[in-house]
Amino acid sequence: MIAHVRGPVAAVTLTSAVIDVGGVGMQVMCTPGTIASLRIGTEVQLSTSMVVREDSLTIFGFSNADERDMFELVQTASGVGPKVAQAMLAVLDPDRLRQAIGQGDLATLTSVPGIGRKGAERIVVELKDRVGVTTTVAAGAPAWRSQVHEALLGLGWSTRDADAALERVSADLPAGTEPDVSSVLRDALRTLAKSR
Repeated sequence: MIAHVRGPVAAVTLTSAVIDVGGVGMQVMCTPGTIASLRIGTEVQLSTSMVVREDSLTIFGFSNADERDMFELVQTASGVGPKVAQAMLAVLDPDRLRQAIGQGDLATLTSVPGIGRKGAERIVVELKDRVGVTTTVAAGAPAWRSQVHEALLGLGWSTRDADAALERVSADLPAGTEPDVSSVLRDALRTLAKSR
């Protein structure tokens, strides 16, 4: 496994760069964002992921380790190979990609060339618990609200269902009071059970 390459940029194309590593020109496949940051003759260090196939060894390069880690993670989903994974990172930065997967945002995922609705659904199902995103409610929301929201998500409800239940329950709460979290959670669960 080659974790990174460092050296002067010898050449840049639309899809790759050649990095001179100790006198050896390493061709590294890169996203457009990474390519745009490279200048011939300047020294760079790219985090890399090596993909081994029967007929090829391909090195994919990224401007940071976070991009590389997301590239490797999304490939663990069925039907996602290195080209689609690279396209995902060309369109979405790692944080936005994490959010889209964690929140089941199919519209954002299908904006990536090569990912249809079924593929996006599969990616969400397979990776939602592995992307490390905690869905948050609006900034400035009371602490009890985010606690109940997280609890509902932890119990398997979708973000949309949790938000809707919280809206219904919070409408019945007296203004300016700090409600009991367990009572609000119980009321939210009752509301969700009725809506099924």
